[in-house]
Amino acid sequence: MDLVWLVPLFPVLAFAAIIFFTNRSPNLSARLAILGMALSTVLGLWIFFQALITPGLAEHPFRLTVNWFPAGSQAVAIGFLVDPLAAIVLAMVTTVCLAIFIYSQGYMHADPRYSRFFAYISLFASGMLGFVLADNLLLAFLSWEIMGLCSYLLIGFWFERPAAANAAKKAFITTKVGDVLFFLGILLLWFQTGSLAFSEIYPAVQNLAIVDPQIVFIAGLLIFAGAIGKSAQFPLHVWLPDAMEGPTPVSALIHAATMVAAGVYLIARTFPIFLAASGSPALIWVAGIGAFTALFAATIGLAQNDIKRVLAYSTISQLGYMMAALGLGGFVAGIFHLIAHAFFKALLFLGAGSVIHGVNTNDMWEMGGLRKKMPLTFWTFLIGALALAGIPPLSGFWSKDEILGEAFLHNPLIWGTLTLTAFLTALYMARQISLAFLGQPRKPEAHPHESPPVMTLPLIFLATVTLFLGLVGVPDDFPVLGPILGNPFHRFLGENFAPLGIEAEAGTFQPLVLTISVAVALSGLFLGWFLYGRKPLALGQPDPLARLGPVWTFLQNKWYIDEIYNALIIQPVIRLADILRSFDQLVVDGLVNFSGKATASFAEFNRLIDVYIVDGAVNGIGRVGNFLGQELRLIQTGQVQNYMLIVLISILMLAGLFIAQ
Repeated sequence: MDLVWLVPLFPVLAFAAIIFFTNRSPNLSARLAILGMALSTVLGLWIFFQALITPGLAEHPFRLTVNWFPAGSQAVAIGFLVDPLAAIVLAMVTTVCLAIFIYSQGYMHADPRYSRFFAYISLFASGMLGFVLADNLLLAFLSWEIMGLCSYLLIGFWFERPAAANAAKKAFITTKVGDVLFFLGILLLWFQTGSLAFSEIYPAVQNLAIVDPQIVFIAGLLIFAGAIGKSAQFPLHVWLPDAMEGPTPVSALIHAATMVAAGVYLIARTFPIFLAASGSPALIWVAGIGAFTALFAATIGLAQNDIKRVLAYSTISQLGYMMAALGLGGFVAGIFHLIAHAFFKALLFLGAGSVIHGVNTNDMWEMGGLRKKMPLTFWTFLIGALALAGIPPLSGFWSKDEILGEAFLHNPLIWGTLTLTAFLTALYMARQISLAFLGQPRKPEAHPHESPPVMTLPLIFLATVTLFLGLVGVPDDFPVLGPILGNPFHRFLGENFAPLGIEAEAGTFQPLVLTISVAVALSGLFLGWFLYGRKPLALGQPDPLARLGPVWTFLQNKWYIDEIYNALIIQPVIRLADILRSFDQLVVDGLVNFSGKATASFAEFNRLIDVYIVDGAVNGIGRVGNFLGQELRLIQTGQVQNYMLIVLISILMLAGLFIAQ
């Protein structure tokens, strides 16, 4: 495990190589990016298997730290941590990222900025891996911000399209709200505990909770605010659906398997902080907002016609499932669903990309009959959809059932909310499959075709993982399978915080919950097929659910959340900006009045103010900067020997100062 630092290093080296050397060679750039990700995957899986066979890893996790800079009497250290939680998520992130990198070769092959795309996703992968492996909040936050930057660059990758450019800005600003609150939480923990390392924060917070539990509660809420932004939970969810304007591999990489999952991982990593306060009030907020978000997003996903936006709202909903599980204390259940969801949601997004690649449209009403034209895409997409709906024995069934079991035991209201969400999930996935793949083509002039092997092979791989991954989390007491399989996922991850006295509850087989969840999922699938797949639907025909009337309109308009934000936040900010601009023009720049008709004396007085105050103080700053730039440019001769001379003189001066001290 001593080589763990290389895992995030390989992709960032690929990023640097593409930016500085190979950007004019698209194929070489793609191969460099894939090579960097492949090396990280091999090393990440090796570390994961090492973690599996290392006894007592939870009690004695592997740490590799270095001092970065002094801070008063202490030194701020950064480093990497490998414990069961990090090892499991590391294996998922590297594997899914590699599949998406390979897929991207086919999807982006004709793009004029092909090299730039692979540079961006390499940098993003490095940030995500750094976040997963960080052993302290400082490195975690730096990696967190790298992901935010790359998300902005990739959502707006096709920036010549206004919708993509606006979506990128919306994502950046919205997530920054959560980021600022997260940073305040980090500062609060630093001032209260004197450390940023997780290993030191955990026991310090437990002691702090005895003295001042309110501080711990506030710190937990601030951290959760950061997770709300990154994981697109209500009310900061609005950026994720618009982010579908980016290329489909971006949707799979950032908005299904990795960045949006980072918020859930953050709550899991800081789980002891949430448990420390008496009564765990912060976790109540996590569970409540997660459950509401799950149902809220599922209702909107039901009314979308864009194949990627349906999956976007599904992602928001499933992240709510994970948050609800963590809020109920189901640490293992939440992470189990995070891992399972990453694979089948990446599969669904890549499958949607394959469809878009084949039919050149995102509108499901312009599709139809793709089952015969794109068989590989159809069957792999179907596996992902059934896993998302919670149909046994696919991975989504086992992970969702464990969350529902936790909710059933701890909070019947949340259990009912999540069960209703499961029904809606199955319904909108049946709607999506029926509209896209079943029936007859609604646009006969279209000529759909199966995607090339470079795109379908990752689909087959992800579908295979989706089929079998759930077996690692079968409850011990599940008939036949439980005693044989032994629930290795829980046995490995459940001890992660055991040294702190935090014991993860083992998932138990609950026949009633399982029966209800399967019945609900099958009912949703049947209703979706009955409405959308039983009879062919023509292009332009009203949606069968449009008979819901105002409710349908309400869902199509996404609960009018964007309109509410526009009225309460965006327009007031714009009006304030207009006022400040007018002040700048009328006062700072010396304009006399709104009509421009000033008296001569007042105009002269204003001219003097402008010359001596505005021009001297305001514009003078600009002139100073311009003067310095004009002078400093003289040292840029373009001759290497001159630069080397400056370097040598600088070294001698620094050496002299050092000797003098």
